[in-house]
Amino acid sequence: MTVSNKVALVTGAGQGIGRGIALRLAQDGFDIAVADLDFQAEKGAGVVAEIEAFGRRAVFVTADVSNRDDVFAAVDTAAEKLGGFDVIVNNAGIAQVTPMLEVTADDLEKIFRINVNSVVWGIQAAVAKLDELGHAGKIINAASIAAIQGFPILGAYSASKFAVRGITQAAAQELAPRGITVNAYAPGIVGTGMWDLIDEKLSAINGKPLGQNLKENVDGIALGRIETPEDVAKIVSFFAGPDSDYVTGQVLLVDGGMLYN
Repeated sequence: MTVSNKVALVTGAGQGIGRGIALRLAQDGFDIAVADLDFQAEKGAGVVAEIEAFGRRAVFVTADVSNRDDVFAAVDTAAEKLGGFDVIVNNAGIAQVTPMLEVTADDLEKIFRINVNSVVWGIQAAVAKLDELGHAGKIINAASIAAIQGFPILGAYSASKFAVRGITQAAAQELAPRGITVNAYAPGIVGTGMWDLIDEKLSAINGKPLGQNLKENVDGIALGRIETPEDVAKIVSFFAGPDSDYVTGQVLLVDGGMLYN
């Protein structure tokens, strides 16, 4: 799939899955706004350089996605610096590994602010810009296997991803008359820093050696290997491109065969 004269903004694109998505969309022909927190600016600049090496234009945009004004400003900057706006990938998020009986009000407030509120702000900012520019576009949200099935010790995280699933379905119906599609990708066990953290936290809770929890989860994947950011990026590429024009409101599992929905 290739496109031309299209701009995509990817949140949390300084590393991990976000970086993989940004690079794949650049290879597809998109110019990319790499959005991330200020302390990720150096990594973000590296991603910008990688994108430019593909012959595409790119810009790093500082944004705290839990802050509505930041998200709107990031979209404005993307459109201004790159000459348009067509796709937003609401990728940024965090994990929490906490037994349900130990989840605090602060835990819930933080994970919903980053994983859920940010998706709402991204949808609102994208639609405002698309309406301003007078054309349709694509909104793509980060769900998870935990949006399909709740996982123990990941209760708050699962709740946040179930919320993303519901928001995706509702927004798809509301925005269909504008020609805007809204979909989500649901990764499984991806070999990034997030799963290193989950493994470490699980180890502290259940006493298994570091790496054992990750290994046990990977051993349950039908296709027999851990997921890569590139695996996720291929699904986002589909949702961002013209082949998905008649697909909306869907949460697509990309987990190598863990859940079957």
